[in-house]
Amino acid sequence: MPRRHAVVVGAGIGGLTAAVALHRRGWHVTVCERAPEPPTTGAGIGLAPNALRALETIDVDVTRATGSAVPATMGLRRSDGRWLIRTDTADMAARYGIPPIAVPRPALTAALAAVLPPEALRYGTAVTAVDDAAGRPTVRTAAGPDLPADLVVAADGIHSPLRRAYFPAHPGLHYIGETAWRALVEAPDLRVPAMNETWGRGERFGVTPLSDGRFYLYATAVVPAGTSSADRRAELRRRFGSWHDPIPALLDRVGRLDPADVLQNDLYDLAAPLPRMHHGRIAWLGDAAHAMAPNLGQGGCQAIEDAVVLAHLLPAGDSGAGTDSIPAALAAYTAARRDRTDAVRLRARRVGRLGTLRHPLAVAVRDLAVRATPARLALRGMDDLFNGFRLPGRQDP
Repeated sequence: MPRRHAVVVGAGIGGLTAAVALHRRGWHVTVCERAPEPPTTGAGIGLAPNALRALETIDVDVTRATGSAVPATMGLRRSDGRWLIRTDTADMAARYGIPPIAVPRPALTAALAAVLPPEALRYGTAVTAVDDAAGRPTVRTAAGPDLPADLVVAADGIHSPLRRAYFPAHPGLHYIGETAWRALVEAPDLRVPAMNETWGRGERFGVTPLSDGRFYLYATAVVPAGTSSADRRAELRRRFGSWHDPIPALLDRVGRLDPADVLQNDLYDLAAPLPRMHHGRIAWLGDAAHAMAPNLGQGGCQAIEDAVVLAHLLPAGDSGAGTDSIPAALAAYTAARRDRTDAVRLRARRVGRLGTLRHPLAVAVRDLAVRATPARLALRGMDDLFNGFRLPGRQDP
């Protein structure tokens, strides 16, 4: 009996997770990615307990493929190094059953891709349109041929052409007022034991130990959209070189990188929620569905949740039933995911506003309020995120 066919547009973390989850459910999967090859460089990604649990449900053990480096503590600091708040990761593991980890993005995408049959992955394949008018989607590609599908998963990123095509009245993206720099550095001699973010006046700097021993560095600053510098490495030293240790030493390592290895992107989130996360037999997930600011570290985590819930709600790929049940499953997917992801999007935006304060008095009040919050209460405030992943009921035809 022929299997149902899903075409996934985009081979990022959300798209590959969806492909793996559908493959586990017996679907024939094709992943179309416009990039000519898998990424070999890039930034890191934090995987919170909710994302790790979601991956476990589709039998993906991230630590087996990427290793695990669990920092001793996590928290916020001032630019002079004083801690505003910190939490032992052992306490997080005790509360949520598993500690968060951080891995290089290329390692995670490679681990997900390795689960799929090699023929499922089509790099260098740009999707130009999806025609869903005839009741069974047809995916048009620049190089051809067209791909008929029972389901299309739109995981085509923050600037999603498919979102614009099917939701033309949506206001699109909203610039949140910050630009961000990201880099990966080797610094084994520094022995940084904590995952921390430092808040200044309209600027932030984050240090995250990765599973392969490197450090993922990120920084943000409040600037007009499109602001850039001739040398991103020098710009980082100018802005953050006088901040607390080990930031200056880490910036020395950044100075040794190829300039192309220091990434800079303006930060956007979705201006408003989509009216729904599906249309006919097309489902949107991740940044294409609910782009959010990175302030909670939940963008990739929510994309993983999307992918796993979507596959869970769909009928099995080798089921003998027709495709009539797919639109109802996608409506259930919207019902299960839209409110949760929009709540996270709005919360990430609110947290970001605290980090972008620049007036000295406002910054002082913010820091005092954070310092006055007991760590246990701050941790409890993450319960809805870290314990919020649920698999809704499913009725297979």
